[in-house]
Amino acid sequence: MAIIKLSAIERRRLSVFVTCLVFAAFAWLFTALSNTYKFTVKQIISYKNLPQKRAFYPLQGDTVSAIVQGTGWQMLFSKVDYNNKPINVDIHTLETKNFIVISQQLKQINAKKDLSHEIITVNPDTLFFDFSNRIIKRVPVEVVSDIQYQKQYSQSNDMAIKPGYVTISGPAEVLARIKTWKTDSVKLKNVNDDFSGRVALQKPKEGNLAIIPRGVNVTIPVDEYTEKTLEIPVKVINNQRYYDVRVFPQKVKVTFTTSLTDYPEMNEDDFEAVADLDLWRHNGYSTLPVKVTRLPTYSKVTKIEPQVIDFIIKR
Repeated sequence: MAIIKLSAIERRRLSVFVTCLVFAAFAWLFTALSNTYKFTVKQIISYKNLPQKRAFYPLQGDTVSAIVQGTGWQMLFSKVDYNNKPINVDIHTLETKNFIVISQQLKQINAKKDLSHEIITVNPDTLFFDFSNRIIKRVPVEVVSDIQYQKQYSQSNDMAIKPGYVTISGPAEVLARIKTWKTDSVKLKNVNDDFSGRVALQKPKEGNLAIIPRGVNVTIPVDEYTEKTLEIPVKVINNQRYYDVRVFPQKVKVTFTTSLTDYPEMNEDDFEAVADLDLWRHNGYSTLPVKVTRLPTYSKVTKIEPQVIDFIIKR
């Protein structure tokens, strides 16, 4: 294989030539991308100034194709630049008609955008809507949470939500499917104290719904947890023939977790332990397992001693 050997002067000349070629290519690319072009992008429609007396349903999707005039740089990064910049369409005129022409609003729409690029046309240009009577409905707020607590800490009581209800207005057939309204997710880590803050409500997916208010105040009580043991009497259930049943032992030791705040107040009246006589009558059990069927909210049973009990039936 032949190897071309260059002198020091030739290598310098070649290096200068390659460098100039690279700079020329970058200069041409920079000049080309600085020129103005027309290109098509997909943009999401966002509605503003909703009609107050009519509920509406768009008869087309929420995305339009927009022909945009901008620089080559904007064309190159159009997918990144335009995906999060919706077109705000004013629909207050739907009070008296059932369509909107976007081209009639392009001046106002472009006024909100960067002067270096503007929307030339939109397809579809005319948006059509279906209408139904607008109704109002109150639904409870549902808090979405993803909370990680420190070891031995946890939620100690029901969270407080103010206001607990939101008012939704929109088409009757849409509101009929809505039972609650969710908040944005409350994400917390390493929690060892009460949380209190303003949480935004999830935005409606349908453009014809209005939500009041836009956010709620949420308080989540948090406390340190420990274990406590109580002796709980065992109650026999499903004794349909009213047998004279005696169990041994008559009480079991139930160990459970409880918050430090509630620890002094916990007593056997807060619990119910049962043994099911149907397990003997239908399945021939010679001993009966014990289950705790009632305990305070946010407490958790960790151990029952003994887990099974003996019994005697007098006929």
